[in-house]
Amino acid sequence: MGILHDDVVIIRQSENEGEPSVITVNCPDKTGLGCDLCRILLFFGLSIVRGDVSTDGKWCYIVFWVVCKPATRWDCSRWELLKKRLIGTCPTCSSASGISYYRSELQPPKPSDVFLLKLCCYDRKGLLHDVTEVLCSLELNIKKVKVSTTPDGKVMDLFFVTDTREQLHTKMRQEETYKALEDVMQDAVISCNIEKVGPEITACSQASPFLPSAITEDIFQLEMSSELSTVSLTSNNVSVTMDNSLSPAHTLVQIVCQDHKGLLYDIMRTLKDYNIQISYGRFYIKQGRKCEIDLFIMQADGKKIVDPSKQSALSSRLQMELLQPLRVAVVSRGPDTELLVSNPVELSSKGRPLVFYDITLALKTLNTCIFSAEIARHMIGDREWEVYRVLLDEGASVSVPRRKVEERVWKLLMGWE
Repeated sequence: MGILHDDVVIIRQSENEGEPSVITVNCPDKTGLGCDLCRILLFFGLSIVRGDVSTDGKWCYIVFWVVCKPATRWDCSRWELLKKRLIGTCPTCSSASGISYYRSELQPPKPSDVFLLKLCCYDRKGLLHDVTEVLCSLELNIKKVKVSTTPDGKVMDLFFVTDTREQLHTKMRQEETYKALEDVMQDAVISCNIEKVGPEITACSQASPFLPSAITEDIFQLEMSSELSTVSLTSNNVSVTMDNSLSPAHTLVQIVCQDHKGLLYDIMRTLKDYNIQISYGRFYIKQGRKCEIDLFIMQADGKKIVDPSKQSALSSRLQMELLQPLRVAVVSRGPDTELLVSNPVELSSKGRPLVFYDITLALKTLNTCIFSAEIARHMIGDREWEVYRVLLDEGASVSVPRRKVEERVWKLLMGWE
């Protein structure tokens, strides 16, 4: 007997402001399901304050306690959209045959169509963030961006986007996008156009392969250092311990760290990339934003992790990803100043949600103008990274110290402001 579609995800909204809403997911299991669910919650701007997961490898039961940002208003349509997205990432179950076991090799993900949004407009402070906010609200995922400012004060924005709703090829969806941009930008819009592009166009849009040593050295310093806490702009101390004595079939991973935006996502994406299965887990935040996470895990072959080298590799990677899930640096680029932000890409090729949104918001709050910006992916070491390069307008940002720019961007990305 199959499970009813509406029962796959159940959302119980909080009755009082400040109290968490409860999201329950009950569906067939798959490796990386927790990561995919956490990624959606992060995209919707929700913070997970508590979580429980239990699975027998075939069926899973997950509960998240989530809170919205204080200034964010959620109506019924927003909750319904979240429910639809969560259901969409869960494996399906056939009512005729009962549990439908998930096999990723039989269900390769269909690549999304890429569209080029060309926006020409008059420049003003905060413009890029306002555009980014509109695209995020429309569930348009920014894959690449190329922004340039002309001497006469005009801006040409090239956004390579995919549509979560898979409707951007329709005239109605394109007109919805045009209207949303015009409502926010009003008379600043000169022209706006959306067209589908092929892989050859997307490849040609790649940014320069050159990366300043400041960002690569910062990444490699963290990748190789045994003293991770000495790297600037990191979270507080992270404790990761492993124990094989408490369960005959599972390795217990215990993590104690400071909370940050996307914390559970960072843990889950790391385990997903290592092809680690979680049988039982519990996550909660104590006073002072201190987080404690207990996870009973096993390898893909169903065995616990007993090899000391594998334990050390996983423990070090978890510690690294929680200390510094993103890299932030402000560097000199000739006579100009450039903000660099990078984050690792999942092996499934998914990037971190809302990074560009937070970058542009931080610069807007600092009254710092953006002269140009681009997003591209680079192989650094043996990992793929998403790198955001933002050339600052020195004329408008000379009064803002570089360290202040770094700290504001970092704190906003980490959810500490």
